[in-house]
Amino acid sequence: MSSVESGEWQPMATAPKDGRRIIVVTRATEQGASDVDVVRWAKPKSFGEFCWVATDSDQDCVIMYDDWEVANWMPLPSWSPPYKTPGLAARLPDPPEAEGSGI
Repeated sequence: MSSVESGEWQPMATAPKDGRRIIVVTRATEQGASDVDVVRWAKPKSFGEFCWVATDSDQDCVIMYDDWEVANWMPLPSWSPPYKTPGLAARLPDPPEAEGSGI
């Protein structure tokens, strides 16, 4: 089992930059103490460059972290296997139709 799979903190240089949500340790700054946050690598519309974005950000108030602001990362805990299942969506049953007008 790798250290990523076992849930150990990893250096940010090894963090996935594919949009996947991860847990990070933020460094203490003049804005606040060190903390833990859930982020993803993304390009906010209001910024124009890729950075670490808190996943609970609002479109009007995006919380962004530059590389130097995050120290370590680990994957989010999951009860499902850590791999994707191609073609699964095609094998799922159609969802039931909702009753009413849907308004």
